[in-house]
Amino acid sequence: MVDFLTLGFLQRSLMAAVLTGGVCAAIGVFVVLRGLAFIGAGTAHAAFAGVALAYLLGGPPMPFAIAFGLGTAWITGLLEERGRMKLDVSIGISYTATMALAILFIGLMKTYNAEVYGYLFGSILSVTADELKLTAGLAAVVIGLLALFAKEFFFLAFDQEMAEASGVPARRFFFLLLTLVALTIVVSLKTVGAILVFALLLIPAATAYQLTSSLHRMMAYSVAIGVLVSVAGVLLSFQFDLPTGPAIVLLATGVFFVAVALSPKRAPKPALS
Repeated sequence: MVDFLTLGFLQRSLMAAVLTGGVCAAIGVFVVLRGLAFIGAGTAHAAFAGVALAYLLGGPPMPFAIAFGLGTAWITGLLEERGRMKLDVSIGISYTATMALAILFIGLMKTYNAEVYGYLFGSILSVTADELKLTAGLAAVVIGLLALFAKEFFFLAFDQEMAEASGVPARRFFFLLLTLVALTIVVSLKTVGAILVFALLLIPAATAYQLTSSLHRMMAYSVAIGVLVSVAGVLLSFQFDLPTGPAIVLLATGVFFVAVALSPKRAPKPALS
């Protein structure tokens, strides 16, 4: 165990797992409470379309992923806010449209590019030092803003209209939350991929919800679960030659079902305090 932990690529992978697992679990608490779970799926595929376009044009993938992810999240939020379309419908449209774009961009490439598929399925064991620095920077921005505006985000998650009536600029915080969700997804693309990042965003927070009725403990439990399953998934994938993304998600799923079985909650929808 100690010997292979000295490998540079594995050290980078473990650090990336800690960063992505922690930031996904933290923002996932607000996603679960606000009912924005499927925005993660639509935004993830939009970000992947940005990556595909970047490789087609020969540009850097992360700026393209951020632009596509943010654009999709904001458009979805605007459609819901203005009552033009139900949230699940707008997400479904963005999900299919951006996946179609991604397939189109890949089809226009003259040669097969394995790096593109790394962003689709995850390739944490190949994370470079520069990618790790970028991941750390984006994760620091997301965590910093969550910590700074945690009270407003919790208020928004439970009752946006009441938050607005109480003087909280709910609309601004709603779009800030969508922005943070998009950035979190971009951070996690190289780790678990566009297909599985949705699960890492949702499952640790949903697991923590089963274990406590305290908001602060829910956040702490969610982050701890996200980090632990991500690190364990990396180690298991390296030791037994397994795909890392699926290993992380399946571990998280197993922990979720254990939490459901052992949940101290009795009421179907207990109130958080």
